Amino acid sequence: MESLKIEETINKAGEKYRSFLHEEAENTHWRHGGPPIYDAVNQLFEQGRTKVWEKGSLEETVQNAIKSWEMELSHKTRIQDFRTINPDKFKLIVNGREGLTAEETLKVGSYNALLKSTLPEEYKYYKAEEETFESSHEIFRSTFPRGFAWEVIGVYSGPPVISYKFRHWGYFEGPYKGHAPTGELVDFYGMGILKVDESLKAEDVEIYYDPADLISKLLKGPLISEPENADVDASPVSTGGCPFKKEK
Repeated sequence: MESLKIEETINKAGEKYRSFLHEEAENTHWRHGGPPIYDAVNQLFEQGRTKVWEKGSLEETVQNAIKSWEMELSHKTRIQDFRTINPDKFKLIVNGREGLTAEETLKVGSYNALLKSTLPEEYKYYKAEEETFESSHEIFRSTFPRGFAWEVIGVYSGPPVISYKFRHWGYFEGPYKGHAPTGELVDFYGMGILKVDESLKAEDVEIYYDPADLISKLLKGPLISEPENADVDASPVSTGGCPFKKEK
């Protein structure tokens, strides 16, 4: 019964997997001037997913709810336009670090929030503190030109505290910070805990995964040689067109 209630609340959309994408779109402040188009990543998702959940199941409902949240985080610029979270209580907690508020998460973006590291500088192969929302999304949009798909592998408890396992994947077909693409499938797995309120809006999103499962695969590509006349202070970010988008 709870599953049906969540589906009724979440899946009122005009987009296949993401709620609230076109509903009231004209009153929403979109990052790129209008609602995004997910055709390419939806195709990647449908071709590469390992699970096809029954329509209306708790698994499908959780999967679509998190896709909707990621859509809002990546493409809306005002917290007041979000329909998937409780902005007064929301926290994003990654690998046990201190939680980010809704406004803090919106400011840094999902990639920087997920890839922030406490490793020593010499072991940081992605430096979230040096990237903006825009540059971080451009990096992964370039790296995964077909999109970066996401699926639920399993759901282990229902609301109000939902625990689940997920898989994220894409094809390394564009450069990553000076490394040439390999064309290989890149995927990783993780666990999540989603706490929702009585209106089924997210209060806490906890994510646990190993970032090395992603970054190590993007460093497999050979370094791209820079032109001889490149500026001496040029970096891969400034010269290579790899300054994501994700899917959520």
